[in-house]
Amino acid sequence: MFLANLVLDYNGTLACDGKMITGVGERLELLSDRLQAHVLTADTFGSAKEELAKLPCRVSVLSHEHQAEAKGDYIGDLGPEECVAIGNGRNDRFMLKRAALGIALLQAEAASIEAVLAADILSLNILDALDLLLNPLRLTATLRD
Repeated sequence: MFLANLVLDYNGTLACDGKMITGVGERLELLSDRLQAHVLTADTFGSAKEELAKLPCRVSVLSHEHQAEAKGDYIGDLGPEECVAIGNGRNDRFMLKRAALGIALLQAEAASIEAVLAADILSLNILDALDLLLNPLRLTATLRD
């Protein structure tokens, strides 16, 4: 599996209550030589662009309508076979399902059952999920048949 793009939700995934979770920035920096990061958000708290300004990622603020479809289409446009997606919300279900690797998170803002069922992996937090990408043998162990 060749992964080129990392597609992430913001609130509930990279951030809690609109504020970036400690340690996320450092991990995104480390991953930037392997994966192009894309953050898709409705920006509920209005803080995503400011919080992500210094990080190597593309930020797309989505309309509040049809977010799930827009996130799934974004994966489709990038090429699903080259994408890993990480999210927790109901509006992340299509991107998690379409991506070659979908990782759902169960953090402080909880997780939608639809997101969990659409994913390949469930992780307890974003730091562990990003560490899977930094240490690919962990993925091998998790996804072994």
